[in-house]
Order: sequence, then C-alpha cells, then structure tokens
Amino acid sequence: MQRMTRSQKILVVDDEQSNLKLIVRLLAHHGYNNVIPLDDSRQVSQIFQQERPDLILLDLNMPHLNGFQVLDQLKALNESVLPPVVMLTAQHGRDFILESLSRGARDYISKPFDPSELIMRVQNLLEVHLAHKLLVNQKKTLEEMVANRTRELRETRLQVVQRLGRAAEYRDEETGNHILRMSHTSAFLAEKLGWSADQCELLLHASPMHDIGKIGIPDYILLKPGRLIPDEWEIMKTHAEIGAKLLDGDDSDLMVMAREIAWTHHEKWDGSGYPRALKADQIPVAGRIVAISDVFDALTSERPYKKAWDIERALDYIQESKGLHFDPDLVELFLANIGQILAIRQRFAEP
Repeated sequence: MQRMTRSQKILVVDDEQSNLKLIVRLLAHHGYNNVIPLDDSRQVSQIFQQERPDLILLDLNMPHLNGFQVLDQLKALNESVLPPVVMLTAQHGRDFILESLSRGARDYISKPFDPSELIMRVQNLLEVHLAHKLLVNQKKTLEEMVANRTRELRETRLQVVQRLGRAAEYRDEETGNHILRMSHTSAFLAEKLGWSADQCELLLHASPMHDIGKIGIPDYILLKPGRLIPDEWEIMKTHAEIGAKLLDGDDSDLMVMAREIAWTHHEKWDGSGYPRALKADQIPVAGRIVAISDVFDALTSERPYKKAWDIERALDYIQESKGLHFDPDLVELFLANIGQILAIRQRFAEP
C-alpha cells in the first residue's frame, strides 16, 4: 500500500514560495515525487480537473481566493470522488478548524507543523483515498458487468422471441416480412398514442408473437387452401388461447405484453371476437393496436389462398370496421397517418 501511495499525485497550494519549496522537499525526502506546487489559488479548480490529484494540501490565508473559497469551488464541481483536502495554515482558532471541516476538508494542520506528523497524515489520507478509489472502481466494474450481462440476456430473449414469431408465421405460409411490417406499424401507432419510447420498443418486440399459438394447430386446418368448415374454424380459433398458455409463467414486461397480445388481438370492439368476446375497453390497448396492424397487412399481402387487396380497398374495410372490429380512435389515428404506415410497408416489402 505504501509503494502505491508514493506514486499518487499531491497538489500543494500556498502563496508563499518558501513554504511551497519546504513542503515539496519534505515530501520528496519521503518518496513522494509526484507533487504539483501552486502559488495561485485561482488556478486550483483548473489544475485539479487537468491533473486529478489524489491529495490537496491547502493554505487558508491567500490573496485572490482563500482556502474556504477554494473548498467551495472544489465542492461545486460535483465530482463523484474528490481527493481529501488538508488545511495547512498558521490559523490556530477553533472556528477556523470547524469551518474548514464543515466545508469539506478532511484534516487540519497548523503551522509551524511537525514534519513527521505531516508525513504520517499524508500517508494515512492517501491510503484511505486509494482504498476509496479502488472500491468505486470495483463497484463501477461490477455495475458494467451486470449491465452487459443484462443486455446479453435481453438480446438473447429478443432473438428467441423473434424466431418463435417467425416459426409460427412460416407454418402458416407467411413470411418474416409480415412480422416486420406488423410489429413496426404497431410500434408506430403506439408512439402516436403517446406511449413512451420504452413501451413502444416493448410492443415492437412483443407483437411478433401474436400468432405463436398457431404452432398448436393441425396442418390440415392451418394449411387448408379453402374456407374452413365450422368445426375447423373452432379449432383454428384456439390458437389465441394456445399462444397465451405458451407465453404464460414469465413475469418479464416483454412476455407479459406478448401473452396479452396473443390472447386478445382477435377480440373485436363490438364484442364479436374471440376467444373471450371482450368488448371495447375490456380489450388491452396493445391487443387493439396489433389487431388493426395485423389485419391491414394481411389484407394487403398475397397468400396461397387469396390475392392481395389493393390499398384503397383495404382502407375502406378499415373504415367500415370502425367501432365494429376496431377501436374507433385507433381507426382515426391509422387513417390520419396512412402515409407513414405505407412507408413502413414499403421498407419491409416482400423480396
């Protein structure tokens, strides 16, 4: 520890050159060679920010700025770790000592001082400061490690989520581009609704799992090119509940929203949807947003069992479904921003 403290930087501030030389010589004699003498108290703040000393020996009575004012300047920098300051002064009064300590000084030595006492106090304060810096650096390192690990876990989770969403769509003979168009449109609408950036990003990553439950639907129904008979349609509708069950059991914000969307994006504003016939505000907003985004993209995309609708026809359907299938306010928002929605559609167009 002593070897490490010998290399630490010490700033000595005193307007008397003779005092500066005496202190610098004394410190050097005991192995402290990294010493910065300064006779102008106005430069302390600047020198501190440039040199980052580990200890400051500060005179009290100086022209321009006295020791108290220098302490105030250092405190105003709002540094996370300030070096200890030792007041080294000819003032002996109790009031001077208390004032110095109250303004942030860590020690107070009166002139004329005992050289051995000064060196011991310098050594002790440098050791404490070094230990403090090591602790702060260790804490910072640990925080960075936790942040990196958290980011890795989050990115891994997002990768799993996106691949699960695509797996469901590929089974339904849809492409990953539908997922991209639908999820980005959903996040865009959420932003227009006033959602925070974090919530919009959450929706962007949760919405691709809206049809994850299709994994549990038999191929003869899921891939049937024609219209489903009533019994088949009832089985098809179970994909919403299957998806909710698949995504259940994880309390992360991402999975909670993904489950909510999977369970509710086929509900309709008038209560005629499935699986629970929820109505109006009973349907979570995320489910309502994904519903309109999903339907619009499905209508305007070609499938093995249908041709793509043109944009005008799809928008007419959205308008006609206002208050029936879709949230009326969302319909108005969707139509008012159709230019940007079509730009999203173009950005993620099929190859």
